[in-house]
Amino acid sequence: MTAACRVFGHDPTFEAQGRTMRWACRRCGHAQGAKEYATSADARRYAAAFNKRDSEDLGKRAPLLGLLPLRLWRALRRR
Repeated sequence: MTAACRVFGHDPTFEAQGRTMRWACRRCGHAQGAKEYATSADARRYAAAFNKRDSEDLGKRAPLLGLLPLRLWRALRRR
């Protein structure tokens, strides 16, 4: 486990290999697990869904007070 994983936690990434979806930490590479699905299409679908990052939505669903400066910046940028 790397220092980044100790401080921030693991950053899992998912991939499908046939009917099996496997996940491992992106930072340290530690294999964390696997799950088998009924079809390979299901495994690919779940891996893609779990790999999705919400960085594009940052500030849209933010807490009102905690990220108020980000909300204001986004509002000004839209004008």
